[in-house]
Amino acid sequence: MDISRKKILAPSATTIGYKVGVFGVVLVLLWIGIFKFTPTEAVAIEPLIKNHPLMGWTYHFFSVQTVSNLVGFSEIVVAIGLIYGFFNPKVGYISGVVASAIFIVTLSFLFTTPNTWKIVDGVPIANFFLVKDILFLAIAIMVVEHNKKLLHHKSQ
Repeated sequence: MDISRKKILAPSATTIGYKVGVFGVVLVLLWIGIFKFTPTEAVAIEPLIKNHPLMGWTYHFFSVQTVSNLVGFSEIVVAIGLIYGFFNPKVGYISGVVASAIFIVTLSFLFTTPNTWKIVDGVPIANFFLVKDILFLAIAIMVVEHNKKLLHHKSQ
């Protein structure tokens, strides 16, 4: 395979935008993941998780703080995986998939949590902290696509 073909396969690895985007996702996952270990955040996310059809059951087995800790731990692990993914495409791919799942679940809170949407001055608004995850989902998908290309390239 000639060198020009390699540039077509994985150009995003060399762009500053890709690296800054991944760094932003890592920073947010670490920051919010660490915050999940506080009682304030544990109580804040309870209505989101309690009303979610795939997650609400967790409170039948674990305390509010334990559920929050588990969510925070998973966010921190994925953030570390995304960093390590710069050096290992398989870890990057898996971390991108899991990050995508995290952001899809977070976005689904817009539809499963009561009173998330409101009308203010005739304009529908949502809890904006949830909407930001559209951008994080896009970057996570980019990580998946980028690392999939690298893995496919390695196998040839």
